[in-house]
Amino acid sequence: MSRCLPVLLLLALACLARLGSAQPVNGQAELKEMQDALVQLQAERRVYLNVSSLQLFAAMSDRLDVAERELRRVRETPKVAFAASLGGNGAVKTTSGNKDLIYRDVLTNVGGAYNSETGVFTAPVRGVYYIRFTTNAPTDFPMSAVLYKNNAEIQLITHEQQSGEGSDTASNGAALLLEKGDRLKMVLWQNTQIWDNSNHHSTFSGFLLFPM
Repeated sequence: MSRCLPVLLLLALACLARLGSAQPVNGQAELKEMQDALVQLQAERRVYLNVSSLQLFAAMSDRLDVAERELRRVRETPKVAFAASLGGNGAVKTTSGNKDLIYRDVLTNVGGAYNSETGVFTAPVRGVYYIRFTTNAPTDFPMSAVLYKNNAEIQLITHEQQSGEGSDTASNGAALLLEKGDRLKMVLWQNTQIWDNSNHHSTFSGFLLFPM
């Protein structure tokens, strides 16, 4: 079709030029031939425009499908972010074994993956999460806070030895690849302490960077 259209267009232009010139048309047969060529050209033009419209429509539909898939992916990706502090008004200390820390003062819990009754964050999807915690305590006794995964694997630690009067503050954080259902919790090691009040000095927080 693309090769026929220019030929017909040239023929039609020649016909129009012939009709508009002073030269007479040689008989009804020649006139009929010109008229047929014009009719065919008009038909070819309609088909060409229809095909072009269909191609344009198909291209637009493809782009729309891509945009809709991306929007659906974004909407279906879980929104996960939490932050909590120990709260209270004083030190938590253990001298007879490790102690799970429960951060009850919840600041943010988008997605509900953090449990303020147990102090455990459970990854709702496989992905990379950024996890961070801060630790504060007086320096008259060792300080610690240790991030555990699935009750066994140590991930991150803050620890300060006794150093006299005053207070210590420490923090740690990292991007962690977690499987769906992995559980994170903070632990206070034996013979250490941690301190907090309503100003949220000792915190546990994290958010989903992207699913995998």
